[in-house]
Amino acid sequence: MTRRIQGYWYLALAMVTVGSTVVASKLIAAGLPPFTATALRFAVALPLFVALMALTRTPWPRPDRRDGLVLLLQAGAGSVGYTALLISGLRYTSAADAGIIIGTLPVVSTAVAIVVLGERPRPAALGAIGLAAAGVFFIAAQGNPGQPRSLLGNALIFGAIVCEGLFILLNKRLRQPLRPLAQSTWMSALGLAVAAAAAMFETPWSIALAPGALAAVAYYAVIPTVAGFLLWYAGAERVTGTEASLFTAVAPVSALLLAAGVLGEPVTPRQLIGVACVLASVFILSRTRPA
Repeated sequence: MTRRIQGYWYLALAMVTVGSTVVASKLIAAGLPPFTATALRFAVALPLFVALMALTRTPWPRPDRRDGLVLLLQAGAGSVGYTALLISGLRYTSAADAGIIIGTLPVVSTAVAIVVLGERPRPAALGAIGLAAAGVFFIAAQGNPGQPRSLLGNALIFGAIVCEGLFILLNKRLRQPLRPLAQSTWMSALGLAVAAAAAMFETPWSIALAPGALAAVAYYAVIPTVAGFLLWYAGAERVTGTEASLFTAVAPVSALLLAAGVLGEPVTPRQLIGVACVLASVFILSRTRPA
């Protein structure tokens, strides 16, 4: 097996784990409040990242005050905001719909950069944004008959994607970019602090903890958060940037299939149209970026 093919496998597996977070979050939403679950996620992931830093002898970064504030904002938006909104949204909408909306992340990130940074979009990027919007429209417009508040859930899921887009945008504001492993460790540490503070308002000490939800939190922390990180960067170093960006399209497909296979959710024509639009938008966007 060539180095490039190995990279393809690593990237595909990484995106499968991203898709699986939707199923895990659906199980978590049934048994835990969002900030408590988010704090538990980072409480499990943080020691693993610290151990990886020690094993790889990655130096612990010392950001200045400005970069420290940027990292805190990143943790609040991309780590805590994303996870809490994802779990909250999945109380009201299906995992399949949420997975397809999550697939718009690369396109939403581009749209955030255009709006916030004033970047001049290429026509292809605008076409990708339009297609992604059409995909979300097919998901959100008709709603889910079995979940009458699915429109609210879809809005919360999209809010999670905007939070992740802000995370990517804020990353460009760091004066001294961090190594990926060091940044993931920082995000887990700061995310734990922010989520734990917010969880106090949920009075977690009075909650009857559901074993299934706790198991889903542990899975989310170990597999998508830590193992997914390792798989993505192992794959990304073996292929071009354009090739890696294409593999983000695996996430919504895996979420749709896992929602059907694990949760027994039906796959509807509107979901197939939605995921087709999202996949097309990711492909178009990937072709507008240099390798």
